[in-house]
Amino acid sequence: MKIIFLILSLIYFSNALEIPSEENKKEEIILKDNKKIKIFGENLFNGEFSKSSQHRYNPDYLLNISDTINLKLWGAVDLDMKLTIDEQGNIFVPKVGAIKLLGVANKDLSEKIKKRLQKTYKDNVYIYANLDNFQPISVFVSGGAVKPGLYEGLSSDSILQFIDKAKGIAQNGSFRNISVLRDNNIISNVDLYQYLLNGRLDLLQFKTGDIINIEYLKGYITVDGDVQKPLKIETNGYLTINTIAKLVQPYTEASDIIISKFDISNEKTLNMYSINDKEVKVEANQHVKFVSNNNTKTIEIKIDGEHNGLKNIVVKKGTTLQELISTLNFSELSSKENINLYRQSVAKLQKELIDASLQELESSVLKTGSITTEESTIRVQEASSVLDFIKRAKEVEPKGRVVLNKNSDFSQIVLEDEDKIFIPKRNHVVTVQGEVKIPSSLSFVEDMSLENYLEQCGGLSSRADEDNILVIKQDGNVTTYDNSVFSNQIITIEPGDSVLVLGKLDSKSIPIIKSITQILYQIAVGAGVLVRL
Repeated sequence: MKIIFLILSLIYFSNALEIPSEENKKEEIILKDNKKIKIFGENLFNGEFSKSSQHRYNPDYLLNISDTINLKLWGAVDLDMKLTIDEQGNIFVPKVGAIKLLGVANKDLSEKIKKRLQKTYKDNVYIYANLDNFQPISVFVSGGAVKPGLYEGLSSDSILQFIDKAKGIAQNGSFRNISVLRDNNIISNVDLYQYLLNGRLDLLQFKTGDIINIEYLKGYITVDGDVQKPLKIETNGYLTINTIAKLVQPYTEASDIIISKFDISNEKTLNMYSINDKEVKVEANQHVKFVSNNNTKTIEIKIDGEHNGLKNIVVKKGTTLQELISTLNFSELSSKENINLYRQSVAKLQKELIDASLQELESSVLKTGSITTEESTIRVQEASSVLDFIKRAKEVEPKGRVVLNKNSDFSQIVLEDEDKIFIPKRNHVVTVQGEVKIPSSLSFVEDMSLENYLEQCGGLSSRADEDNILVIKQDGNVTTYDNSVFSNQIITIEPGDSVLVLGKLDSKSIPIIKSITQILYQIAVGAGVLVRL
């Protein structure tokens, strides 16, 4: 498949960004989960509850039809047997007769049987009785469950187990408004936030035909900003800032909160409060953002890679990259001329650009038409592959790599808070990969040309695109080399370079192929991220 071939080229391209040698620190793949804010409690149901049944002792459990009783008699009579409560609610004991147990509390089981036995055996008969097995039942789960339906369990199972069997609560389902119905009457109301926050859960004895009805979500408060756990918190009324803060755990630098809401005329209003105003009420369907308004005069910089100094330092706001470099304690192995800079604001911008390109590509794929049936089949297969690529590419979080040119004036680059400086190791390895016969990491030789390195890897493969050979420098700069017979281009190979030979792309969808190539370049070079698809 031509699209599959393209994706393989992507893998080669992304790998070429960092030299996979033992001497150089590798950057790991960053594939973060979708950043959508989850509702509080979403991780409660993951299949663990449904794996077990409740064989616990419950003194208040009321015996029911099909329950099994262990009965032991000794003394004047020896008897050891298991008895099942029949449809009439009785067990039958030889030489004693029927004993009605339906509706008897578990704690009263032995005493109930003992009183009946004493009518037959006056002396020297001792008894031990316990509930051996609970009644199997079937319970309906309805409403806002992922998979509403009829589920089997035991009468002693908790409501958590039955909801878990229904694959949990759907995105539009409520964790706080759950009712249990029996004969069309509500016998219990359950708020799972009481379980999540306080560990409280009322135990209920279920019967066949009971219905667990999960109401649909009516309101929630969205919380994000400078917090450890961005959440949607379900509520029909209001929550205080104090309660919200306990759930989302604000960072220590958070100083204020911004509450946004829409009024009757659908206009957005904003109100700011101090984080210490703990009793401020936030109503359902409002948005809370924790922010830091502290006016700091210093910023934090992370120093990573090959050096002998501190990994985290604090400098004055306005410090330039040149000033910082002059204070670094380089080691003998530091590659000072190939320093890398990573910046959060750049990462955010790169993410926006990548997402915009992916959106445009997705639109192009879905609009592409076909003339013949054969072409239509090919288009469907290609579209599936491209859409899968788009889905994966959307998960990539750029690192915000700023490519520093050798002629750049570092005294003009002002550092930002949480910038990361990466200092590579010096090495004498040249990596060649992609469409060559034997991809290899080769030792650097002073006068060897790019063609020499390609020859040492067995030469180009039959699918190599001689017009698109990329040379990626250790500082992130990329040069495209044309190896065709009509080219007189000369390129100098340096220690730490990575050479990637792209493959020829054979597709009728040239605009789509160009779009994918552009996105790959944005992700792999501009964002400085390793992508594996």
